[in-house]
Amino acid sequence: MSDLKQAINLLDLIINDKTVPKNIRKAAEDSKNVLTGENVDELKISTAITILDEIANDPNMPIYARTKIWNVVSILEQIRKKKE
Repeated sequence: MSDLKQAINLLDLIINDKTVPKNIRKAAEDSKNVLTGENVDELKISTAITILDEIANDPNMPIYARTKIWNVVSILEQIRKKKE
């Protein structure tokens, strides 16, 4: 499984988890939409990371969801470094 596909699968888990607050699921969905567009380049990856970073410190976020978001950010940062 490619790194990008793994990141999108993790975002799907967050999006479909009804125990995660709606604003966090929305941020995950926005990130996924950016990443599933055509030609995922460094700018799109950076945009997705920014969206996730902004929401990662939300005090209402369950710990397991925060861990998944950190995992996605980590994967995206690795992909971005490979594209440089």
